Amino acid sequence: MKISNKMTKELEIEYPIIMAPMFLVSNEAMMRAAISSGIMGVFPSLNYRNEGELAKVLSDLQSYKELNPEFTGNYGVNLIVQRSNPLFEKHLRICGDHKVPFYITSLGNPKPVIELAHSYGGKVYCDVTNIEHAAKCASLGCDGFIAVGQGAGGHAGPSPLHLLVPSLKHHFPAIPVIAAGGIANGEGILSALSLGAQGVSIGTRFINSTESTVSNAYKQSIIDAKMEDIVLTEKLSGTPCNIINTPYAQKMGYKQNWFEKLLSSNKTTKKYFKMLVQVKGMKKLEAAIHPNNYKTLWCAGQSVELINDILPTSEITKRLVNEVEEALINLQHEFSGTKTTIINQE
Repeated sequence: MKISNKMTKELEIEYPIIMAPMFLVSNEAMMRAAISSGIMGVFPSLNYRNEGELAKVLSDLQSYKELNPEFTGNYGVNLIVQRSNPLFEKHLRICGDHKVPFYITSLGNPKPVIELAHSYGGKVYCDVTNIEHAAKCASLGCDGFIAVGQGAGGHAGPSPLHLLVPSLKHHFPAIPVIAAGGIANGEGILSALSLGAQGVSIGTRFINSTESTVSNAYKQSIIDAKMEDIVLTEKLSGTPCNIINTPYAQKMGYKQNWFEKLLSSNKTTKKYFKMLVQVKGMKKLEAAIHPNNYKTLWCAGQSVELINDILPTSEITKRLVNEVEEALINLQHEFSGTKTTIINQE
């Protein structure tokens, strides 16, 4: 499969696939595997909260790329840009010092990230779930959109991708759109490309990579779960978040009570209450990824329906690429006599 478009050229990757940033899951080994597999690996800066950790990981990844110029993938950082993230300014400064080539912004105003990245040639794609937020990001000069639709792991959007992606393409035809949510195989990738996306962002499939260091119970739960086992909860970050519906998740509940909603909407308390909710949620999720922990709070998307094994990132990528080719051939057979190609989207 050879797809050459604005996204692959600007991000300097071989395949139009982003390994989505996953809180407490994405790690350096996964980023290295993404780089060597020809895709874009992105990790949340909040995975490295201790002094010196983020700078070390960025230095290591820069060195890895420089020492292996034959690799056709790349790496980037996901920044939570809302004011309730107390580490945002510090992490942004560290990323700027290391000239991170690619950013994904989430949950806030991306202006500081865009200004910093563009000062040295970096690219910024913004998570968006609706046209209103996309318009704000476009006005600030973002380089692309991550269209977060229904079924995504973590913070999912309310709209299906078959509506969100074409709508973004209609309103912002010059800005690349990346489809995110419910994609775990080549058929899903081809479907997203047919909607007008220039690439896809895949998270849950890579939780079940051998480079991922989450517990075996977490990985097995992804294999066992079906799409109806994924539920939205407001209890972890204050923003609706998709998780596997485990007994502990049921016990915790999915909705904030009236007092929590009041604190999260009041102008005076909103910032600090959201910060408190996020810190508490982070601690719960951090405990849950370790072995033998009964507090099973595991983020995942509805694509668990399609995941049945644990493979190295390189094998996952090869399978995805082969599946796209097979899906395209099958589609061509369905439209016999019609020449169909996705070789070049320019």
